[in-house]
Amino acid sequence: MASMLKGIAASNGIAIAKAYRLIEPDLTVSKQTITAPSEETARFQEAVNISKSELQAIRDNAEKQLGSDKAAIFDAHLLVLSDPELIAPIEDKIQNEQVNAEFALKETADMFVMMFEQMDNEYMKERAADIRDVTKRVLSHLLGVQIPNPSMISEEVIIIAEDLTPSDTAQLNRTYVKGFTTNIGGRTSHSAIMARSMEIPAVVGTKEATESIQNGDLVIVDGINGEVHINPTPELVQKYEQEHAAYGEQKAEWAKLVNEKTVSADGRHVELAANIGTPKDLEGVKSNGGEAVGLYRTEFLYMGRDQLPTEDEQFDAYKAVLEGMEGKPVVVRTLDIGGDKELPYLDLPKEMNPFLGFRAIRLCLEEQDIFRTQLRALLRASKYGNLKIMFPMIATLDEFRQAKAILEEEKQTLLTQGVEVADRIETGIMVEIPSTAVMADTFAKEVDFFSIGTNDLIQYTMAADRMNERVSYLYQPYNPAILRLVKMVIDAAHKEGKWAGMCGEMAGDETAIPLLLGLGLDEFSMSATSILRARSIIKRLSQPEMEQLANEVLGLRTAEEVVNAVQAAISK
Repeated sequence: MASMLKGIAASNGIAIAKAYRLIEPDLTVSKQTITAPSEETARFQEAVNISKSELQAIRDNAEKQLGSDKAAIFDAHLLVLSDPELIAPIEDKIQNEQVNAEFALKETADMFVMMFEQMDNEYMKERAADIRDVTKRVLSHLLGVQIPNPSMISEEVIIIAEDLTPSDTAQLNRTYVKGFTTNIGGRTSHSAIMARSMEIPAVVGTKEATESIQNGDLVIVDGINGEVHINPTPELVQKYEQEHAAYGEQKAEWAKLVNEKTVSADGRHVELAANIGTPKDLEGVKSNGGEAVGLYRTEFLYMGRDQLPTEDEQFDAYKAVLEGMEGKPVVVRTLDIGGDKELPYLDLPKEMNPFLGFRAIRLCLEEQDIFRTQLRALLRASKYGNLKIMFPMIATLDEFRQAKAILEEEKQTLLTQGVEVADRIETGIMVEIPSTAVMADTFAKEVDFFSIGTNDLIQYTMAADRMNERVSYLYQPYNPAILRLVKMVIDAAHKEGKWAGMCGEMAGDETAIPLLLGLGLDEFSMSATSILRARSIIKRLSQPEMEQLANEVLGLRTAEEVVNAVQAAISK
């Protein structure tokens, strides 16, 4: 039956495809007495054989897509499934105790997992994880339920999930994944940001997508209006197919601006930059006419692996981006881990409130070996392009001074060793903590630039978790309080002859762009796929008129009043 869910429009566009539920199945096992042990053993062996052929396919796919080091994980899984030390006791249990295969498998696997986990040996602890993964797969076949694997999708689908982690999203194949919808999250959750960089429509925070949508249901994701239609009527499908085509034509119009500079109607040039996560994202920056990289999120180098990246691995990634941008500015943010981005191998203690906890620059100043390795890699790469280094989550001037001093120490060490480093590397900070915005005039005397991280600045100013869809109404980029903080930062930078950029999602927001132009923002950094639309908006705006508009809205009382004022001004 046709139905519709409302959510938060997280990534523009329209997708129509069958649903694929990316949800962990229920693998609860109960003990049962059986009468035909040999048939039960055969059922177990069949589940093992199906699991082996599945793992072989996943392994081959992983090698093709991600390289042989990632495929090695599945080699280990295949070895476990062929190990008589594990298989024989399960078969013995079925025969001797006359219990069902599911129960025999779980009892035996749990015993091995507990035994390995208690050993004071890292290799054995990893084997415990392998056994857990493999038995889960065999169990799913015995129970007749499906374990989802996004990397093996081979037809056009829309992903349905509670939420998507950065590693989930990284596995999605754009050829087949046409869009996604989640129960939780907001416009600035990582799944939403990744969706925009992959240019796939997404609606998040629907609260009940996983309850309402079954595997194989036909789904329309309307990432423009924040709607998800389940089993729509043929008429609705036709209407959305027309809208999808119209959106494609609009994108073709924007594409004509790819080689143009970003200049307002009265001739003022601003820089439109892209936010990226990996060197692979450069293709999108170039095809969308990016004039710079305004935020290189280096944490993706650290995620989806089981140990810290080496200095050389990091150097290769930074060099690839700097060379790829051919002398255009590249702002690299140092490691910003914590909050919703965890590194399991760092084994950091769980925190009551991780967004306000031990993260980003706080972690780097404490764990200096991690920080210094990254800074050395950046300094070594600096001669290959136009590098600017940005420290995240700076709350006090002392933190910036400490970070800069460590950078300087590493630079001197490299120079002493005869390593070539760029003469001038601008150092700046992300302004995402209200106290830093309030003290921007003081910071401006010491930094080379500011980049306003509105995703966090808004959540900290409004005291509203941006991942929590129940308080998503408080995620208000246009609230006069936020606009006043943004103005303080831009004015403070300009007073000291410095530049101010913005790398939060607000920079690519079509309602915010006229205000930011009016407030004097120098650099707008956004998902690469938003650049051409932003350029077409700015081309039609007069900076003096937007300045007047910005000054007017700073005196308004609510976000709604601001939105109405902007819409009235630009529709004249």
